[in-house]
Amino acid sequence: MPTPAAPSPRLVIFDLDGVVYRGPEPVPGAAELVVALRAAGVAVRFATNNSMATRGAYADRLAGHGITALPEEIVTSTWATITHLRLHEPALRRLLALGADGMLDELRGAGYDATPAGDAAGPDWNGEPLARSYDAVVAGLDPDVTYRTLGIAAAAIRAGARFVATNADLRYPTPRGLVPGAGAIVAALQATTGQRPLVIGKPEPAMFQAILEADDIAPEDALVIGDNPDADMPAARRAGIPVILVLTGVTDAAAATALNGERRPDWVAADPAAVAALLGVSLS
Repeated sequence: MPTPAAPSPRLVIFDLDGVVYRGPEPVPGAAELVVALRAAGVAVRFATNNSMATRGAYADRLAGHGITALPEEIVTSTWATITHLRLHEPALRRLLALGADGMLDELRGAGYDATPAGDAAGPDWNGEPLARSYDAVVAGLDPDVTYRTLGIAAAAIRAGARFVATNADLRYPTPRGLVPGAGAIVAALQATTGQRPLVIGKPEPAMFQAILEADDIAPEDALVIGDNPDADMPAARRAGIPVILVLTGVTDAAAATALNGERRPDWVAADPAAVAALLGVSLS
């Protein structure tokens, strides 16, 4: 398959984990790439499957890496979940949250009656049922997940709660290597309940489509830069947006050559400097 001509986007959507930073460490050249694109008149937005922090917290984190961004320029999988619930399932108000504090803060800030799984009463191991019912279980990346909280979330799903996953990333890149992502937690719940979740984040296209609609930009005039062929590539394909796979996150060059179908990117770039060269912008 021939490589398409170099892109010339009006809007670039960056993934965060593995593209702009890895854990607390910045990806070298990422901040300079954002600055160069803006200087060239290209709009920049950010979309992350990570549900652990609020959009405001992500804006602060980006500022710490030398990137200025408004919360409104950032879409998290939690925010995409809230948007979906508001538009399509407004009756779901009482939520059991299996995720980090940032996810809980976003849900409560949006007006939901959200209880963290760690604070929910029951079940115990003698068959005691949940003390209250829930309309939905919202599951995201939870670094403090325990056997008990998994059991509570599973019990709520078996009792009839809607099973909603902020995302299904199996792996999460850190400076120490890959660790289990939200998808590992979601898979455990699916295995024990037999219920398939509604997945909101990538690889579903909703996050990218929301950005296109908000900025009134056609898919062919946008570009996605991501690191995950199981999430970023399919989401971009389904939204009709060209996509660059950057090899600073979960994928290496050998794995990239074997990608096919909707996991195949339009271009592969080793790092932000290679992306800049492809886009014809200069890093300062």
